[in-house]
Amino acid sequence: MNQSKGKIELLDILEKEYKTFSKGQKKLATFIIENYDRAAFLTAAKLGEEVGVSESTVVRFATAVGYEGYPQFQKDLGELVRTKLNSIQRMEVTYGRIPQGEILASVLHGDIDKIKQTLENIEEETFEVAVNTILKARKIYIIGIRSCAPLASFLNFYLNLIFENVILVNTNSASEIFEQMIRINEEDVVIGISFPRYSMRTMKALEFASNREAKVVTITDSNHSPITMYSSCNLIAKSDMVSIVDSLVAPLSIVNALVVALCMKKQDEVIETLKTLEDIWDEYQVYNKEELNRVNLDSLDRKKED
Repeated sequence: MNQSKGKIELLDILEKEYKTFSKGQKKLATFIIENYDRAAFLTAAKLGEEVGVSESTVVRFATAVGYEGYPQFQKDLGELVRTKLNSIQRMEVTYGRIPQGEILASVLHGDIDKIKQTLENIEEETFEVAVNTILKARKIYIIGIRSCAPLASFLNFYLNLIFENVILVNTNSASEIFEQMIRINEEDVVIGISFPRYSMRTMKALEFASNREAKVVTITDSNHSPITMYSSCNLIAKSDMVSIVDSLVAPLSIVNALVVALCMKKQDEVIETLKTLEDIWDEYQVYNKEELNRVNLDSLDRKKED
């Protein structure tokens, strides 16, 4: 089988097929059903050692339930963990697998790996579709809730330098979301950002936009993400939600790439905008000049005293 079965279906299969398993396979199934949060991070050899069966038994078990091999089976376990664990369970899993003295290196290497995985799996054609969809839109709506809010805000800041009609949807309540999107139509695009645990408000906003035939672009972690059902263009960025802190380094890289691509498409307009902004920043001393002028005034005051 080439594709994963899906995180929920996996546990269903283990329970339904349990009676047909051999003694060793039953031990594996029981352990995985009861400890999938631990099993997702064990190699085939380690899982076999934990349960008391051979590595080859683990591999055969994965193929017996319909997978090409153990890596595909483990991937679905990982999907299950990312969507089902609450914050406390995530912290317990993380602290259980990272020694205190290795936290810095482990987190940084993990982020590097997520960017590499994203680069290997994202489709350039899909990325171009997203860029062109945004370029053609009458209005651009951006929505990201909770830990995804900084990504939405970051994207909003830079898109406002490129386009005139960019709306960062205020997400304090579901009613506010719909009120802000009330005029959305087929000429518009909404960019939805969501990672496990997926926000129901984001899903409802994208459903609302889709029902009004607006274009929907999503930035999420998997094609199995529930928000993809409302989108025709999904930018998949790997993330590690199995911790107390959501790792959104790879999604931020996707956002950066979108901004750069859009800037290149509207290079002349962006340059003019930046020139105007530089004049405004200089006139109103937005950057540095304020501090420099303070230093100059202090110097003048000292000279007068002398």
